[in-house]
Amino acid sequence: MRFWTRRRKPPRVSDGTSEDDARARLLDDIRDMARLSGAESGRPALSQRTMEAMAQVPRDAFVPAAEKPLAWLNRPLPIGQGQTISQPFVVALMTDLLDLEPDDTVLEIGTGCGYQSAVLAHLAAHVYSVERLPELAAGARRTLADLGVANVDVRTGDGHLGWPEHAPYKKIMVTAAAEDVPPALVEQLAPGGRMVVPVGRGGWLWGQELTLVTKDAAGDVTESPILGVAFVPLVHDEA
Repeated sequence: MRFWTRRRKPPRVSDGTSEDDARARLLDDIRDMARLSGAESGRPALSQRTMEAMAQVPRDAFVPAAEKPLAWLNRPLPIGQGQTISQPFVVALMTDLLDLEPDDTVLEIGTGCGYQSAVLAHLAAHVYSVERLPELAAGARRTLADLGVANVDVRTGDGHLGWPEHAPYKKIMVTAAAEDVPPALVEQLAPGGRMVVPVGRGGWLWGQELTLVTKDAAGDVTESPILGVAFVPLVHDEA
């Protein structure tokens, strides 16, 4: 299954739909898409904790002013610098695949506007997030601070290299497509840990696949494809 899809007129806060109604319809869309993609993803129903985080994190706070009327649509939106805020269903599925525990420390690669960071922060003890673009990193810090999200640290850097000072991480999320799973991130994943990363070149027509990477207690790594997706590429600093 490929994303995103539109099956009915989407809710817009600007057309008289209340924010609460728009949010509720978005959550219904996420549940519907989880059922539709469940045979591929193995997650026909997302956890209650994941859905609560999606309900409580205000997506409209993370998008530019011109996009706020569209914030509760189940679709990606532009956030500047050639980047996007991911489709809420994909955010929810990637979050759910991590099987987050309240005491987990998470490494996130690709902070963007900070929306996924806030969802992770709602479910885990601490999030260390790396963003290549300084303008986006600064904006994410401001938004997270304005919302009182205190358990996310954001740094500017090359996501391929991770954030080794705080490794190992029980959970790692990558929100940009790598040509291959970055070796440094595999190294920073703790035994028993889980990583979710889009892998492949270009958009979905060229074969990007959301991939679950697990490391067992002996350090052996397994990569399991989940479903086709389309993400911006994970870019090296020198590029």
